[in-house]
Amino acid sequence: MKAAVYMTGACVVSWGVVAMLFARDAALELLLGMALPLVLAVGTMTLVDRTMARDPGGLTPLMVKAFGTKMVLVGVYVAVILGLTSLDPVPFATSFVVYFIGLHLTEALRLRSLQANSIP
Repeated sequence: MKAAVYMTGACVVSWGVVAMLFARDAALELLLGMALPLVLAVGTMTLVDRTMARDPGGLTPLMVKAFGTKMVLVGVYVAVILGLTSLDPVPFATSFVVYFIGLHLTEALRLRSLQANSIP
């Protein structure tokens, strides 16, 4: 749970800094680019923490399901944002890619740490 709070805080602060200092006119696009990757990362990390606590062997099936779910949600989200709104696609796509990669890296490092700590 702590990891989710830290990830959320880091994302909100970084969004605020970038939006205020560099891209005031694209703050909404940057926020929307951050939103889904953050929700997916927090959701995945919450599920990972719960699974590791009760059944570490169930982690791989969980991650496979999470990957498939993320693929569908990302496709729908990007299509809706770019297809149904008049937002500027460049700041949205840039923000989305940066947060998506950064948060997935954070997830991977957290998962590695959890697995290393669970080995006797």
